[in-house]
Amino acid sequence: MNKNLIITAFLGLSAIMLGAFGAHALKESLNPESLKSFETGVRYQMYHVLLLLFINTYSAFSNKSKNIISYLIFAGILFFSGSIYAITIGGINPKFIWFITPMGGLFFMLGWAKMIFVFLKNK
Repeated sequence: MNKNLIITAFLGLSAIMLGAFGAHALKESLNPESLKSFETGVRYQMYHVLLLLFINTYSAFSNKSKNIISYLIFAGILFFSGSIYAITIGGINPKFIWFITPMGGLFFMLGWAKMIFVFLKNK
């Protein structure tokens, strides 16, 4: 059992559910700017779910590399998309968590950079 793939599948399912929720339930309750932010969170979550599927099924990556990259991407989704969800639908004041979203972006970048490093190392 690959726990990374189970987490990835859950994140994919939740991205679809959140996207549908945003398109149908939030359209009337959020202003256009907040809805656009929410959609950005969902979009980045789904992009990185696809990346996680690739990482965890690509046989050239060692299990250690798969885990490191996956954990960085998991953290990126949690911090980046999660903070956007907290602000747009959770009513959290952005002034209190302004630093969380860029930290998520940093985790995404570190995951991508680690993937580049592994590709270069394996070439």
